[in-house]
Amino acid sequence: MSGYLEVLTPQNSQMIFIDQQPQMAFGVQSIDRQVLKNNVVGLAKAAKVFGIPTTITTVETTSFSGHTYPELLAVFPENRILERTSMNSWDDQNVRDALAASGRKKVVVSGLWTEVCNTTFALCAMLEGGYEIYMVADASGGTSADGHKYAMDRMVQAGVVPVTWQQVLLEWQRDWARRDTYDAVVAIAKEHSGAYGMGIDYAYTMVHGAPERVAHGERIGPNPA
Repeated sequence: MSGYLEVLTPQNSQMIFIDQQPQMAFGVQSIDRQVLKNNVVGLAKAAKVFGIPTTITTVETTSFSGHTYPELLAVFPENRILERTSMNSWDDQNVRDALAASGRKKVVVSGLWTEVCNTTFALCAMLEGGYEIYMVADASGGTSADGHKYAMDRMVQAGVVPVTWQQVLLEWQRDWARRDTYDAVVAIAKEHSGAYGMGIDYAYTMVHGAPERVAHGERIGPNPA
């Protein structure tokens, strides 16, 4: 368990996206689906910025689940998509080989559904592969609030570490003095982090006098009638 005391770094972790596909998302009831996709894409951009080895796996694409979100694929246009038949990604040798290739034991997981594909993968990867699993709760979804909650509870009892996507982003950054990734991290936060991103825009423009991010029409008025 000592490995879980280590923070996630760009050097010690890898990422897997499991079945982030439309038909799987249609069944999600534990989180707003637009919020889910926002979080998944924000997490993907974070992995890209920090050079995290990333695996994308899908299930029954043409016969049931549909194609992976284009917004996710756009972040990793060069990645192979590992197609499976099993609900459990661990059952596919291509997935095992992709995970082993990085040589990293900390695996950050974002997938659908929490109570099926995420849980079975996490338990088997820990038991049979010796991996440490970090389950991104708000970039995953279950078929009900209970389905998601109790799957997370079961995984935590087994030793999985529950995290959120923004937590992972900022854990990888760790220090704002790391200027090589600073601008990209702030850009991700502005686009995907809701109120936090709005706050960054506000602070930059209203406190520090930075220009607005976008050009817009002339501001006129007020002109009381």
